[in-house]
Amino acid sequence: MEAIAENHSTTLPTKPRNQLHSIPNNLQPQRFLTHLDASDISPTALVLCDLLTRTSPHDIESALSSTGIIPTSEVIQQVLGFSYNQPSSAVKFYCWAGRFVKPSAYAWNLVVDLLGKNQSFEPMWDAMRSMKQEGLLSLATFVSVFGSYCTAHRFSEATMSFDVMDRYGLQQDDVAVNSLLSAICREDNQMSVAIEFFDRIKMKIPPDGDTFSILLEGWEKEGNVAKAKNIFGEMVVRVGWSPNNISAYDAFFTTLVRGSHVDEAIKFLQVMKRHNCLPDLKFFSNGLDILVKQNDSIHIVPLWDTMVGGGLLPNLIMYNAVIGLACNNNDVHNAFRFLDEMLFHGAFPDSLTYNMIFQCLVRNKRVRKVAKFFVEMIKNEWPLTSSNYVVAIKMLLENDDPEMAIDIWNYLAENSVSPLEESANDLLIGLLNLGRLIEVKRFAETMLDRRINLFDSTMEKLKNVFYKKERSFRDMYDTLSRRWKAVQM
Repeated sequence: MEAIAENHSTTLPTKPRNQLHSIPNNLQPQRFLTHLDASDISPTALVLCDLLTRTSPHDIESALSSTGIIPTSEVIQQVLGFSYNQPSSAVKFYCWAGRFVKPSAYAWNLVVDLLGKNQSFEPMWDAMRSMKQEGLLSLATFVSVFGSYCTAHRFSEATMSFDVMDRYGLQQDDVAVNSLLSAICREDNQMSVAIEFFDRIKMKIPPDGDTFSILLEGWEKEGNVAKAKNIFGEMVVRVGWSPNNISAYDAFFTTLVRGSHVDEAIKFLQVMKRHNCLPDLKFFSNGLDILVKQNDSIHIVPLWDTMVGGGLLPNLIMYNAVIGLACNNNDVHNAFRFLDEMLFHGAFPDSLTYNMIFQCLVRNKRVRKVAKFFVEMIKNEWPLTSSNYVVAIKMLLENDDPEMAIDIWNYLAENSVSPLEESANDLLIGLLNLGRLIEVKRFAETMLDRRINLFDSTMEKLKNVFYKKERSFRDMYDTLSRRWKAVQM
């Protein structure tokens, strides 16, 4: 087994070293998952992981030998996988375990990844040279190296790693290009690095749909509409249109929508449709979600029409999202339009659907529609929320439809919908303001019978109005007041 070296310059090594060294002591590793986080680790691996955690790296070899354990390939892989926080001890364990079992390619890749993730790059390359001699190097090894360098923001060394792949017997192909680009683009604000590498390599290794998907997702993350347009234009020229490139189209579309270029995004969908590349429901769901968050009720309708016109059937969640947006913007017409469409598309409205529309009707003081819609909701067995009962009763009383307010209250009381207090007091005040004092007395008595709390402020308002009338009304109030005080005790 080749030695794993340490503490050299960051230039890529060109020849192996024959001396075993430990990992630099001044390295501050990241926090990785440990054996304590594992649910399916073997008892033997658990013992070894615990030993690596509590034993000094200088004493690891003797401590391992004293256990009497002969590790298997599976145990070696498990221990390495949960020892990223102890890179020096993990390497010494690996060398010790190699005396008993010939290391697998997967185990070697774990060592390379473990060293790279801890930014021990010289020992990482020593391990890779050993893998080369054993004939175990693969693209997966270099993918790990790309990721480690990019996580450490050492992008020039990541691209240099790509450049030496052929010296390690591996082909520089489109998969390798995409792996490096993906590692770069995962880091924030590094698209200039990705594009620099892309421009350098694209004539040697032609990009494919995945290449452009990675770059477009990068520009999506950075929110750069202009750059995304440039890359998308190049994509169309180089690889044309294909349903296989939906992830690239999704990223470009999302960039346009988030960048407030929604009109262009809608036109883009039409172009996709002409090229038989209309995306799936998830694609549209993401677009709808962005427009809902932006409270864009204008553009969501053409986006919706494109989706439905393409033969896609929205689900209940999508309907509730678009109905909620229409209601938030007081667009009663489209709210009912989407509601009417639901049944035709097999998406049955639920309590949220009905209550959003009902609340919108109340807010816009559509008195007649509120009454009609309430009846429809009850018929379909979707009752109002408690808050909607309150606002509906108050709005109806303020807009000269006390009969409907009373009907809603009666339904509320008969079905014991709680809490009743706020709607009860609103009903009394509303009827009082309309001068319907006999009904105020009757409902107040019923409420006291049900032990519904009448507020002090409500009783004070009743007193002020009743006492301005003839003696009989003052007597009515006094009777009510005595009963109210009795209930309060």
